[in-house]
Amino acid sequence: MRLGVLDVGSNTVHLLVVDAHPGARPLPAYSHKAELRLAELLDEQGAIGPHGVDRLVATVADAMRVAEDKGVEDVLPFATSAVREAANGEQVLARVAEETGVRLTVLSGEDESRLTFLAVRRWFGWSAGRLLVLDIGGGSLEIGFGMDEYPDAAVSLPLGAWPTGAWLPGDPPDAADVRHLRRHARAEIARTVAEFARLGRPDLAVGTSKTFRQLARIAGAARSADGLYVQRVLRRTALEEWVPKLAAMTAARRAALPGVSEGRARQLLAGALVAEGAMDLFELDELEICPWALREGVILRKLDVMAPAASAAAAAHASAASGVSGTAAGPGPAPAARGDAVTPWRP
Repeated sequence: MRLGVLDVGSNTVHLLVVDAHPGARPLPAYSHKAELRLAELLDEQGAIGPHGVDRLVATVADAMRVAEDKGVEDVLPFATSAVREAANGEQVLARVAEETGVRLTVLSGEDESRLTFLAVRRWFGWSAGRLLVLDIGGGSLEIGFGMDEYPDAAVSLPLGAWPTGAWLPGDPPDAADVRHLRRHARAEIARTVAEFARLGRPDLAVGTSKTFRQLARIAGAARSADGLYVQRVLRRTALEEWVPKLAAMTAARRAALPGVSEGRARQLLAGALVAEGAMDLFELDELEICPWALREGVILRKLDVMAPAASAAAAAHASAASGVSGTAAGPGPAPAARGDAVTPWRP
């Protein structure tokens, strides 16, 4: 079937369309992004203002039209930290549902970590052993560690690209602000290190999502155009060399670096400081970059839930003398579902 996952994040609203069925890897078919920057649209009370809500409603409606045009049968819509932390998050969700028919599932930070971990585990497989997964998103830093498909330990810290970027208002930023953010990020991460250290050393440390991909790219990793299956690594020594360079640059100069978009350029230094702190405190010499992250984890979880029903349907079909399914259907896929719920995480 053709599935869509609609990710309402702090930076973008991203519709990812994949062709998938239980037991097979999802194949990307189409990607549609709209840069919304919800985290920048909060008022002094921490609420998403009327203009921001209007833009979100219009963006979600547009994404659903794209899903229908692409023949998507089910859409899995979810929101992360920007809506989760907004003072009027419930009202925003109700408005989106009323005007678009889409019921966004708000994922907790720990669910983000667990679903991202699932995607990384499926990408690298069991032979990777114990995984430590770091994910710097728009609003939060997720950390997961474990041997299985879901992590033994998972935390979410408010160290995403937007909240940390707010600590660096200058362009280029003031050196005192950079030191202040560096201390803050490391103090937040250090509180979690003991919890993970008790579980042992990882066999493989992995970074996912846009910030780590951009940092790896400017440090010399292969371009995205070279394909998903090219190994990409971010080394701590290279990152330590780049942090002072990024701190000395304006956002416009950062946007000219390979792999860095204009919309993400202002956040890149903050993300680099968080990444450097995490790699240092967890004593990681390098991170392997995984092309799969939260969106793929949501899709994989959906397929896992579908698998028993798909097996039962196949068995019933094989045993039925007529070979006709119990539900009549016209030619072609059904219209895109208006908000098939994202399955809550369960081990």
